[in-house]
Amino acid sequence: MNTSTTPAPPSGFAPLRQTVFAVLWAATIIGNIGSFMRDVASAWLVTDLSGAPAAVALVQAAATLPVFLLAIPAGVLSDILDRRRFLIAVQLLLGCVSLSLMALASLGQLSVPALVGLTFVGGVGAALMAPTWQAIVPELVGKADLKSAVALNSLGINISRAIGPALGGLILAAFGAGVTYGADVLSYVIVIGALFWWRRPIGADDALSEQFAGAFRAGLRYARASRELHVVLLRAAIFFGCASAVWALLPLVARNLLGGGAGFYGVLLGAVGAGAIGGAILLPRLRAGLDAERLLLFSAVLTAAVMAVLTLAPPQWLAIVVLLLLGAAWIVALTTLNGVAQAILPNWVRGRALAVYLTVFNGAMTAGTLGWGAVAEAAGIRVTLLIGAAALLVTGLIMQRIKLPAGEADLAPSNHWPEPLVAAEVANDRGPVLILIEYRVPAADREVFLRAINALSVERRRDGAYGWGITEDTADPEGLVEWFMVSSWAEHLRQHRRVSKSDADVQSEVRRFHVGKEGPVVRHFLHIHPLPGLAGAGEGAKA
Repeated sequence: MNTSTTPAPPSGFAPLRQTVFAVLWAATIIGNIGSFMRDVASAWLVTDLSGAPAAVALVQAAATLPVFLLAIPAGVLSDILDRRRFLIAVQLLLGCVSLSLMALASLGQLSVPALVGLTFVGGVGAALMAPTWQAIVPELVGKADLKSAVALNSLGINISRAIGPALGGLILAAFGAGVTYGADVLSYVIVIGALFWWRRPIGADDALSEQFAGAFRAGLRYARASRELHVVLLRAAIFFGCASAVWALLPLVARNLLGGGAGFYGVLLGAVGAGAIGGAILLPRLRAGLDAERLLLFSAVLTAAVMAVLTLAPPQWLAIVVLLLLGAAWIVALTTLNGVAQAILPNWVRGRALAVYLTVFNGAMTAGTLGWGAVAEAAGIRVTLLIGAAALLVTGLIMQRIKLPAGEADLAPSNHWPEPLVAAEVANDRGPVLILIEYRVPAADREVFLRAINALSVERRRDGAYGWGITEDTADPEGLVEWFMVSSWAEHLRQHRRVSKSDADVQSEVRRFHVGKEGPVVRHFLHIHPLPGLAGAGEGAKA
C-alpha cells in the first residue's frame, strides 16, 4: 500500500524562519510605522499653519517629488555601493529630518516653508532607500522563498499603513506634533540597530561590474527600447494621476467635509491600510476570476465610487467604511501593475527598470497632487473629487484598448552566444564596438526576414546597442548585413550575458532564413584613434 502523500506547498511565512530576514522585516515595519506617524503630523500641521488646498498639496508633493527625480540614480547606487552601509547612511539622514521637525514643532517655530523643505529632504531619503530595500531581499532568503519574501514585504508595508497613521493621529491629538516626531526618531534608532547587527557578506569583484554612468545609461536605454514596459508605464501614469485626487484632498475632506480632527484623520488613513491588508488577502481569489485588465478596471471603478461618496459628506463611520474599500482598490491596482512590470523584466536590469516605473508612479502622484490642489482652489473640494472620479472611470474604460503585456516570456539568460574571437586580449574600456552579422537570404524570403529581424532590433537596443541597422550588398542582393554599435568592449561582453531564452527564440527565427553550410558570419570591429598629424589631413582638398 502506497502511503506517500503530496508535499504541502511552502508556507507564505517561510522566509520568517530566516533570522536575518525576520529581524530586518520587523525593523522595517517599525520604521515605516514611524514614517507614517511623521506624515500624519506633517499633513495635519499644514492645515493649522495654512488651510489653503495648495499648501496641503505642496507638502504632499514635497514628499513624492524626490522619488520622481531620484529613483533611477537610487537604483544605480543600490547596485554599485555596499547596500548595508548605504541603508545606514540614509536612515541617519531620515532620523536627522525627524529630529529637526521635533525641535521646531516643540519650540513653536515650524512654518510652512520649513515643513515643505524638511519634507522634501525626507523624500530624498525615501527615494534613495526604496530600491535598496527591494534589492537586498534575494540576499536574505533562498530562491524558493523569494516570492513569499516579496509578498511579506508588501504585507509589512500595509501593516505599517494600518497602524502608523492611526497611532500617529492619537499621539498627535494627545501630546502634540513634537512627541509624534520624536516617536519617529526612535523608530529610526531601531532600524539602524538592526542594520548594524546584520553582517552582510562581501561579494566577489567582477571585471564586468558596471560603473554609475554606464549603469545609468543602460537602464535608460532599456526603458527607452522596451515596448512592453512603455504600456505598463502609460497605464500606471494615467491610473495614479487620476486617483491621486483623493490623496491630495484627504486631509481637507477629513476636516472640512467630515468635521473630524487629527485623530479622525489618522483613523481614516489606518482604514486605508486595513483595507489594503484585506485586499491583499482577497487578491488570490480575485485573480482566479479576473485577469490583469479587469482587476485594474475593478480598482478604477471602486476608487471612483469612493471619491463620489466622499463628496456627499457621509457620517464618519461610513467614511471609515469607504476608506477600507479605497485601501483594497489601491492595493489591487498597485499589485497588478507592479506584478506585470516584474514579469516583463530580466534580472540584470530589474532594479533600474523598476526605478523607472517608480519614477512614473511618483511623477503621476506628484503632478496629480499639485494639479488637483489647483483645481480645488478654483472649484472646491466636492467638484474636484467628482472630476477626478469621472476621469478615472473614463480613462479606465479607454485604457482597456491598450492591453497590458502577458509577461509569459522566459527571461532567464540563454548563455548561447559564443565568446568573441580575438587575436589578442582586448581592454574592457576599448570602444565603440561595431558588430557585423552577415546573412545570405533568398530573395523570396527577404520581406519575411526583414520583419523578423526588425523584432530582433528591439532586443539588440534593449541589451546594449545604441545604433542598429540592416544593409544589403550592391553586388549580391542575397547578401544582407546586420550591424549594431555598442559603447565599449565590456558592454558588448555584458550583452552576451543579457540575452534571454526568449530573445534566443527570436534570434533562431531570424537565422532560419539564412542559407549556407555555415551559420551567419559574425565580425567585431574596434574603433582606432587616428595617428597624430593624420586627423583631418585631407580637409580642404579638392576632388
